[in-house]
Amino acid sequence: MARIVYDDRTAAAFAATRHLAPDGLASWRAAVARHLPTTAGARVLDLGAGTGTWATAFHAWYDVDVVAVEPSAAMRARSGYPEMVGGRAEALPLAAASLDGAWLSTVIHHLPDLPAVAAELRRTLRHGAPVLIRSVFAGRGGGISLFRWFPEALWVVESYPSVAEVCAAFEGVGFAPVALEPVPQVSAASLREAADRLRRLAHTPLLLLDDADYARGVRRMRAAAGRTPDAPVVDTMDLLVLR
Repeated sequence: MARIVYDDRTAAAFAATRHLAPDGLASWRAAVARHLPTTAGARVLDLGAGTGTWATAFHAWYDVDVVAVEPSAAMRARSGYPEMVGGRAEALPLAAASLDGAWLSTVIHHLPDLPAVAAELRRTLRHGAPVLIRSVFAGRGGGISLFRWFPEALWVVESYPSVAEVCAAFEGVGFAPVALEPVPQVSAASLREAADRLRRLAHTPLLLLDDADYARGVRRMRAAAGRTPDAPVVDTMDLLVLR
């Protein structure tokens, strides 16, 4: 069971606020290209594809065939990527050895049975194909600016899988870690914009806070936005690569 349920309300909030602008994705384009097969026609899985942002980007950047799998019907209904497939990470609706790579963005903490997920990826990936995991891992949330204003949310992140836990689950079926890279991204044009666009339902750590902690965080963020010169909000997330 995912930590939150992506129903119509949460999916709408996600679609409205969680998409990065093209310039915010530039560093991810370069990081992904270092590890993912990007030859035209390669078949790549976007697991937990949400509203299709990454599937759309990968297809445009690399001309690869992206298979976008998303369990939430509400998320699929809001997707900008035309070919979304319903399915669960533990039971992928895909043939064995049919994929050249897999991408999981901000989804690993929603997957309680990591060994089962790793086994399904082992089954569906061709030999030597990589798994790329974009995430905030337990103990590594310091690069996310949102936690300056919502420090209590770091306690939620501490319940996420750690890098070591993810590696252990994947090593059990023959994957080995080959890279762990911090990747910066422009998350908003300014702190004021970030505060205006903030939707609690779109962020798992905020949704799992109690109401008082969330309200205090909003006050901190808006106060900081009022006294901060306009400058891009830059966050850093991890890219973990296994083969």
